[in-house]
Amino acid sequence: MRVVIAGGHGQIAQHLERELQAAGHQAVGMVRRAEQVPDLEDNGAEAVVVDLEATDVATLAGIVEGAGAVVFAAGGGADGNAARKETVDKGAAIMLADAAEQAGVRRYLMVSAMGTENADPDSEDVFQVYLRAKQAADDDLRRRDLDWTIVRPGRLTDEPGTGLVQVGSLDRGEVTREDVAAVLVHCLDRVSTVGKTFDLLNGEQEIDEALRRV
Repeated sequence: MRVVIAGGHGQIAQHLERELQAAGHQAVGMVRRAEQVPDLEDNGAEAVVVDLEATDVATLAGIVEGAGAVVFAAGGGADGNAARKETVDKGAAIMLADAAEQAGVRRYLMVSAMGTENADPDSEDVFQVYLRAKQAADDDLRRRDLDWTIVRPGRLTDEPGTGLVQVGSLDRGEVTREDVAAVLVHCLDRVSTVGKTFDLLNGEQEIDEALRRV
């Protein structure tokens, strides 16, 4: 399956590219800068240079055309720039959904975040702006006639993946970026995850077993 990833140079995305390549899929990562291309190629992925904040639906539709799935793993960065939460975490996620619809790509995997429903509607704190942006993008996706799955990881860590997770409506906790990527790969062909939103933390269940509970 050809899988196109928005935010292809991100840490989850790079794990995902390696996981997809190992599983026999073709990963295509969208990156902002040409100097990021070699990293994706080292992961066994194809790279497409496109700035999600300076493109349009037609361009993205051309990139995702023919794909079996798209994954939104982009983010506005950790630099405290609240405006980029709106343009990337919300705006680019919605534009990717528009592009998927235009190109006839039904499968959409969203990397969201735990706790978006608890965002303070009035706070200008950057993290609260981020949570509101993610919630808006998730709500937009839920309204679409796409085969969507929304994965909401807890606090991300760089520890090696364990292959052991828990899913559902969960309290706070941690999950490795590598395990998030592995869950996304398992979701690709799992029809039972279509139309589902679930939190994701490390736990005690193998990924296949955990996803049977979704």
